[in-house]
Amino acid sequence: MPVVSIAWLRDDLRTADNPALLSAAQDGAAVALYVLDEDSPGIRPLGAAAKWWLHHALTSLRQDLEALGIPLVLLRGPAGSVVPAFVQEAGAERICWNRRYGGPEREVDTAVKAWAAGADVHAESFQASLLHEPWTVRTGSGGPYRVFTPFWRTVSAMDFRAPLSAPEKAAAPPGGMPAGDDLADWNLLPKHPDWSAGLAEAWTPGEQAGLSALEDFLAGPVQDYDDGRDRPAKPGTSRLSPYLRWGHVSPFQVWHTLSRVRGNGPGPAVFGTEIGWREFCWHQLFHNPELATKNLRPAFDGFPWEHPQGSGPQTPQILRGKDAQARPDSRPDDLDPLDAWKAGLTGIPLVDAGQRQLWRMGWMHNRVRMVAASFLIKNLGIHWRVGEEWFWETLVDADPASNPANWQWVAGSGADAAPFFRIFNPETQAKRFDPDGEYVTRWVPEALTPLYPEPLVDLKESRRHALEAYESIR
Repeated sequence: MPVVSIAWLRDDLRTADNPALLSAAQDGAAVALYVLDEDSPGIRPLGAAAKWWLHHALTSLRQDLEALGIPLVLLRGPAGSVVPAFVQEAGAERICWNRRYGGPEREVDTAVKAWAAGADVHAESFQASLLHEPWTVRTGSGGPYRVFTPFWRTVSAMDFRAPLSAPEKAAAPPGGMPAGDDLADWNLLPKHPDWSAGLAEAWTPGEQAGLSALEDFLAGPVQDYDDGRDRPAKPGTSRLSPYLRWGHVSPFQVWHTLSRVRGNGPGPAVFGTEIGWREFCWHQLFHNPELATKNLRPAFDGFPWEHPQGSGPQTPQILRGKDAQARPDSRPDDLDPLDAWKAGLTGIPLVDAGQRQLWRMGWMHNRVRMVAASFLIKNLGIHWRVGEEWFWETLVDADPASNPANWQWVAGSGADAAPFFRIFNPETQAKRFDPDGEYVTRWVPEALTPLYPEPLVDLKESRRHALEAYESIR
């Protein structure tokens, strides 16, 4: 009888370069398990756009695993109890997983490993989603890095393992497996209204789509990435972020594939630093589990942020209509500034273009993300956590590390943060990076018409207020 091994998958929804899946399959009979855990203490429930992606990602993964003879079982609930119960019911002798780095996630994994030791089940974890484990990268004084440049200088000089192959076809588990949940019963897809049409037009979740996106990027845009990444109207970015977030591709696959073009101008090298920034964000989360809720720089605890009523991920009423993409011809007089920002009705063309792209695609160009975030924090004076929560709700690529780390970077409260007095001027940014107005016109076609609303705030005056608030905590 073949040994039954469970590969407990999380944010690693792929078959290739998946050490936990490979190890489970090499034992004989492998079963893949995915647990939707929204119940364990501290685990952050997924946002709406992420749930849409997860539904389609699991559908794609099931097909890929079936080709390898590996069943995928879906369960829902607190993983600390659901996983042990499934292992026992399946009669498995081993359980494997790829390591996670958030505080609550590590607590769950530690508890499962402790249970396995007492239940005579072999548990083994692997490195799969980061080029180097956070506890292996330290400054000369022994602490974690708080500045990106020396961090990446250290990490990029290290060796990275080569990507692993997908498993060979595995043996069927003897006697079948316990039944799991029906994916449709999880209700991950939006209904009433269904606002996901734009997401479906823009994205194909899954491993093969992620690998194709990587190849397409390296075949062209990477050569001019150093300049093209800042042009929101151009296809100059990789758009790999959701595929990395969900583990359809691994950083090892990206890094080693990038080596084919490394040295061909500055573009590949600059893109490599973006992989490094992703690492840096995850190392921050490992050392600061409250990254999404606590300023890394304590001085900002006294900053006079505004905390609007109904702040956070709540969708404005203006976006809840039957046609989820429709907006009024003008901004209603009673629309509060936060909802106007969410809906792309601030009267600032580049900010509104980014917010509408986000709502339509579940994604926003990174240059515009910085501008939109700076406007919310520094021109509207609203706490970075409010914006972070909205991005968590609406981005298909929102992950627990990059999303809060980047919001804290813009706010000036995080590691290697932009100085607070660096306030992105949306008009200057538009002139420099969207000089022909192509991006703005695509997403805000009324921007140059009388229908377009007046700006919510005066950019110069609101900048002055922001700097005065900053002086109060210095």
